[in-house]
Amino acid sequence: MRIWVDLTNSPHVLVMRPVIDALRRRGHEVEVTARDFAQTLELCQRLGIAHTAVSRHRGGRIDAKARGLVERSLALTAWARGRRFDHAIGHGSNDVTIAASLLRIPSSTTFDYEWATVQHNVNCRLARIVMVPEAIPPERLYRYGARGKIRPFPGLKEEYYLADFEPDGAVLDQLGLDPARPITVVRTPPAVSLYHRFENDLFAGVLDRLAGAQTVVLPRTREQRLELQRAGRFIVPERAVDAQSLIALADVVVSAGGTMNREAVALGTPVYTVFEGRLGAVDERLIAEGRLLRLSDPEELEIVKRSHAAGDNHRVRRDPGLMADLLIEPQP
Repeated sequence: MRIWVDLTNSPHVLVMRPVIDALRRRGHEVEVTARDFAQTLELCQRLGIAHTAVSRHRGGRIDAKARGLVERSLALTAWARGRRFDHAIGHGSNDVTIAASLLRIPSSTTFDYEWATVQHNVNCRLARIVMVPEAIPPERLYRYGARGKIRPFPGLKEEYYLADFEPDGAVLDQLGLDPARPITVVRTPPAVSLYHRFENDLFAGVLDRLAGAQTVVLPRTREQRLELQRAGRFIVPERAVDAQSLIALADVVVSAGGTMNREAVALGTPVYTVFEGRLGAVDERLIAEGRLLRLSDPEELEIVKRSHAAGDNHRVRRDPGLMADLLIEPQP
């Protein structure tokens, strides 16, 4: 089969990298498109994923998002026309499901946060396959048009794409970190996401709490990076770094998003969430199991050196080939 994979955000590069490899091992021909947003293109280059860059993010305003969706969907349609794809895959990419629908190409979508209402109302209705973690109750997706399309997978998506991962200590030298001191890694809020359109006061309190500590803050956008650099209180990388190694070697992670939280869980690193939107089923389960801690007061944040061997003992590694099978092959 000729398969088209579209990447619209940084985490999607990580998720799809082993899926692309698994599809190719199965004999499929895969082409990749990517949107210029956050560190998406940088990560494609760092991970060796050959891709065609198509358009860029148009900003956080609703009207800008709508314009960007139309423009990029049409650009993808023009790019894919005549390439004779048999199937298209996106991780929450409205752009590729719309373009595939216009070209009458069967498509699959996958995600692990069920409350991105606008996104899912597009993807779940247009896609033929909706692959999600089994933690998400299927009835939560029926209102999006996903009934009869859902293919659940066990565990966390991070347990699949990190299955072959081993941390590289070079990232500590790159960032000038002292491994003898506690290392905290922080991820900023998804300020341009439709489901998180308000200020996160708790996150601001966390930054105040961590001032003076050995803290790496990983911004999502150029504007966030410049603001953090002006503050001058944290280590703020200029470009995409080996964030997974950084998380694995850190002593604590604090994130206002989702993917980095679950990467820390998968890698056995203590992690706090300061997400102030509606919790999804995956995070609800992790909190109930004590694998993810919900922070309500910055003073509750514990920053101590930990035994990294203990983290390794908690790792779960899953075969990304299962995801590849669920995304394109009919189930028995």
